[in-house]
Amino acid sequence: MKTNQTFTILFWLFKAKMRNDKAPIYCRITINGKRAQFSLKRSIESSKWNSSSGTAKGNAQEARILNSYLNKVRNELHRHFNLLEAKDEFITADTIKNSYLGITEEERSLIDTFEYHNNQMKELIGIDVVKATHTKFETVLKKLKLYLKKQYKRSDLFLRELDHKFIVDFEYFLKVDQNIGHNTTMKYIRNLKKVINMAVANDWLAKNPFASFKCSNKKVNRQILTEEELQIIAEKEFAIQRLEEVRDIFLFCCYTGYAFVDVEKLTPQDLIRGINGELWVYTNRKKTGTASNVPLLQPALEILEKYKEHPFCELKGKLLPVKSNQKMNAYLKEIADVCGITKKLTMHIARHTFATTVTLSNGVPIETVSKLLGHTKLATTQIYAQVMEHKVSADMDVLNKRYKSSSSSKGQDLNQKLG
Repeated sequence: MKTNQTFTILFWLFKAKMRNDKAPIYCRITINGKRAQFSLKRSIESSKWNSSSGTAKGNAQEARILNSYLNKVRNELHRHFNLLEAKDEFITADTIKNSYLGITEEERSLIDTFEYHNNQMKELIGIDVVKATHTKFETVLKKLKLYLKKQYKRSDLFLRELDHKFIVDFEYFLKVDQNIGHNTTMKYIRNLKKVINMAVANDWLAKNPFASFKCSNKKVNRQILTEEELQIIAEKEFAIQRLEEVRDIFLFCCYTGYAFVDVEKLTPQDLIRGINGELWVYTNRKKTGTASNVPLLQPALEILEKYKEHPFCELKGKLLPVKSNQKMNAYLKEIADVCGITKKLTMHIARHTFATTVTLSNGVPIETVSKLLGHTKLATTQIYAQVMEHKVSADMDVLNKRYKSSSSSKGQDLNQKLG
């Protein structure tokens, strides 16, 4: 422990617990402003107590015996403090108290701490936490257990055993052994760091050993659909009803920017007349809780009209017959095959397509797109602007090749004439 830590002891009367004109004497330990207290199992009349010195008044035998006991307690507390300091252990007011009282404080471990965090988060689902967030932390926990088994041949580690090498090797394990991409690996490590920060805040760990590890993201080319591809999907006739329904829900997301978790929870109560007199969807993004109010474009309105009397929608009180995310993505793969689209269709591609092909490509300002998507930071939306730059670059490359080809042909004709 660092020698500049403050350590004070105070004996005081707990007058709120006074019985028969006597108040119990308590001991308060303070380490760096944080307190722990316990009863000394002794009582005294308040008139016989010196609150300034924390001792009994006078030289009567009763006062001398009590003061001798208080002095012994003080000396014992200092002895326990010195013992813990000599062991170079992390000292808190609670550790001093527990050491003096003989209470064995169970040392916290990584997996126990992670499970404690996840169990608390589970209780907050539907209040402050969405289920998907809890699932992500559960996934990290599973990966940690696999890592500990492989790297340390153990099922758990004490928090004090964690060091910078642990997280560096964990990154390597996720990327090499688990074949997880860089950005997803960084998300896992950020969640691990959050749990360790909680342990520090709870005084289970002196400091976060991963604090110096910097998480980074690599730019990725987000898949989007072109206007032509959107048209192909929209005009395709499906003989199978489930494929038609999934196609329509996918298109609805392409024209509103809603993610799966947001479109899945939409109800007729979310439809409201906006300031322009047209129908809007007023809701909050489930992921961030931010408002994501979207005026409905004509294709989206037509889809809602199509399903307003659908049995599932009437029974569940939903706007659309949305299936599970897993099924939606599985059926989208079928739809892509039928439509001859080689891109991997997912529900999230619909959101990307809204941000780029539907809005930014048609001159909608990036600030408006950010508001429609329910982003909390404009920088998040600017990723889509970069996607558009890549598309512009690719389109111009194609155009430039045509000009080069035409120019080369004219050059050959000129040479033949001159020859």
